[in-house]
Formats: sequence, C-alpha cells, structure tokens
Amino acid sequence: FASVGKRERLSEKLIDAAVTYNPPRGLILLDPVQTVKVRLRGPDRRIRNLVPYVVDVVVDLADSAPGTLDLHLGPENVLRPEEVEVVSVEPNTLRLRVDREGQRTLPVLPRIVGEPAAGASPLTPAVFPPTAVVAGPQSLISSLASVTTSPISLDGHALTFAQTVPVVSPDPLVRVLEPTTVTVQIPMESP
Repeated sequence: FASVGKRERLSEKLIDAAVTYNPPRGLILLDPVQTVKVRLRGPDRRIRNLVPYVVDVVVDLADSAPGTLDLHLGPENVLRPEEVEVVSVEPNTLRLRVDREGQRTLPVLPRIVGEPAAGASPLTPAVFPPTAVVAGPQSLISSLASVTTSPISLDGHALTFAQTVPVVSPDPLVRVLEPTTVTVQIPMESP
C-alpha cells in the first residue's frame, strides 16, 4: 500500500545576486561586477519566499594571474537553497582585470582652500611626516605622483597655524596605510 503525495507546482524567479570574489593573496580585482541575474526554478513555496541575500554567486580566482580574464559562470558558482535549481546566469561570462597589489611611498601635498584674514598671505606649508605609504593595484599606484590631505581652510587665519588632517586616497582601490593623518604647518605673512 503506497500513498502518492500531491506534486507541488514548479515556479521560476529572476534574482539579482551579489557576486563574491576569492582572489589569491597579492592580487587585486580592478573592476569587479557587483551583481548578476540568476534565474532559479523550484517548488512554488520555495521560489515565492526566495530573497536575493540567500543567493550568492562565488567566483574563485585562485589560479589567476595578472591580466584580463574571461570567466564562465554556471550553476556550480551559485550558492542557493536546497530544492532550487539554476536555470541560467546572466551574463554567463565575466571579463575581469586582475593586477598585482603593491606598496609605494609618496609625498603628501596639503590641499589649501579659502582666504586668509585681510592682508595676510600664506607661505609654503610644511607637512609632517612629508610622505605616506599607500597600497593598491601596481598599475594604479605606479602612475601616482603624490597623495593629498583633506582640505585645510585659511579662512580667518592671520598668524602661522598647524592642523592635523587625514591623508586622502586618490582612488577607491588605493589604501593609505601609514600615516593616515599628517600635521600641516602653514606659515602666514602679515602685511
């Protein structure tokens, strides 16, 4: 004696899934694709309750070398709930640029803004320490001549002053390692 259960209807849903990258140590991804569209199929109750954060596309870059890569995405890249199958991933190929990560010491240039008090004029500012170490893609940091500080306002200043300010990264892929702040001394010349 066997009982036959009612078979649940299948449904499909298209989800914007986040892409997670696993690059090897020492390499950095220059222009990662943040999301892809994943079409999923499964039992109606599973599909209706499906939310984007439970679906993740994982890209393993373990065997990658610097340069441009074309990576195929398939069901094996998609983490998803049980009973749900991958129908398609769009785009199914990602073109990625990978570069070596490097470090470089660069001069810090203060960013001076505003107008001093009447008659006063700023002389050449001094930065302590005068350099900062940055890290990022070698192709990017090799083209940098310097890093800057956040703006330092001269507004209302008539006498020499010093201000501690953050060192600003010129690009989101470049990190300021040390120091993250510098002291800028701005000598002022009175009339």
